Amino acid sequence: MQASITTSVDHDAPPVNSRSKVVVASLIGTAIEFFDFYIYATAAVIVFPHIFFPQGDPTAATLQSLATFAIAFVARPIGSAVFGHFGDRVGRKATLVASLLTMGISTVVIGLLPSYETIGVLAPLLLALARFGQGLGLGGEWGGAALLATENAPAGKRALYGSFPQLGAPIGFFFANGTFLLLSWLLTDEQFMSWGWRVPFVFSAVLVLIGLYVRVSLHETPVFAKIAKANKQVKVPLGTLLTKHLRVTILGTFIMLATYTLFYIMTVYSMTFSTAAAPNGLGFPRNEVLWMLMMAVIGFGVMVPIAGVLADKFGRRKSMIVITSLIILFALFVFPPLLQSGNPAMVMAYLLIGLSIMGLTFGPMGALLPELFPTEVRYTGASFSYNVASILGASVAPYIATWLQANYGLFYVGIYLASMAALTLIALLLTHETKHQSL
Repeated sequence: MQASITTSVDHDAPPVNSRSKVVVASLIGTAIEFFDFYIYATAAVIVFPHIFFPQGDPTAATLQSLATFAIAFVARPIGSAVFGHFGDRVGRKATLVASLLTMGISTVVIGLLPSYETIGVLAPLLLALARFGQGLGLGGEWGGAALLATENAPAGKRALYGSFPQLGAPIGFFFANGTFLLLSWLLTDEQFMSWGWRVPFVFSAVLVLIGLYVRVSLHETPVFAKIAKANKQVKVPLGTLLTKHLRVTILGTFIMLATYTLFYIMTVYSMTFSTAAAPNGLGFPRNEVLWMLMMAVIGFGVMVPIAGVLADKFGRRKSMIVITSLIILFALFVFPPLLQSGNPAMVMAYLLIGLSIMGLTFGPMGALLPELFPTEVRYTGASFSYNVASILGASVAPYIATWLQANYGLFYVGIYLASMAALTLIALLLTHETKHQSL
């Protein structure tokens, strides 16, 4: 009798992913995607201005390189709409595989592009196109990974499980910078600038294959399987999102704003400022800054799951209000004096404090944003909010910070960061608690 009951339950219920598989699949994909994304961010500062753009004015070449960096953030909301559509219509699993392939192919192409000296103006144009592909893939990746984790999470641990894909960011960043650091140690500057920088881009193909192997073995999330069985998918998820859930989409976008601005100021801008020659920067050696960032990002990674636990215990809204207030205090009173000191120990302290706060604000997002939306538009809604925020925060942050510092001084970069955090704080005050909300 027991055997027949078990068979009946297995037949009626959708297959369930093991918790270990959920953790690995949600984390490994985002780690690979962020690795791909960050090797571009690092190369955009230290390599691409010299390889893909006309030489003459170093500042102009750097700004042009940072402009191609920003292109991916324009592509990300498009990716969220495209992949979100299929994620809400067809399923989370197939869409996650497609987004990973899009990102991986674009990254390998960047590693194979000829230089400006070889093909002229076509080089930056092809770089921009491949960068657009990176943004398209990442636009669909994060939302699917977050849903994979949260829609499979046990009761009372949704924020903790939602923090697992968030760990992909510090892990990807650590290995991206570590790869460049290792290459810089093994190769001469001439070898590195000639061909060494291409190695991590081409090597990402191996990582993508590993990620695909893990993800194709997944079952669909039980939450989506239930609405698919009942045939409750909406025909045009983005249209439904913008007509019926516009307010919460806007709030979700501004909730992510401070997180994006903080991270890209702490990484891309900090590297630009720290390695630039005086009086426009600190003049630190490139390898020293890469090493400092690698060490500081450990604080980022440690704080991500801690933030998930705190969000499960005290609620997403309350935790994020406190953390966003910390960002404002950091921007106004800690950021300018430590970074402009020129003292390596104080700059290291600045990076560690800032990236640890980054872990605290990033950790709860894997649960908070998906919880704002109903199942039938959750993939599109979480992805769209997350990626529109990347345009308003991440894409322009290094450029605006560089311009403010050059024209008004470092203090105004802190004012800029605090202003973005203030907008996030307002959005948090206007939203509702989602801790006990059923998916």
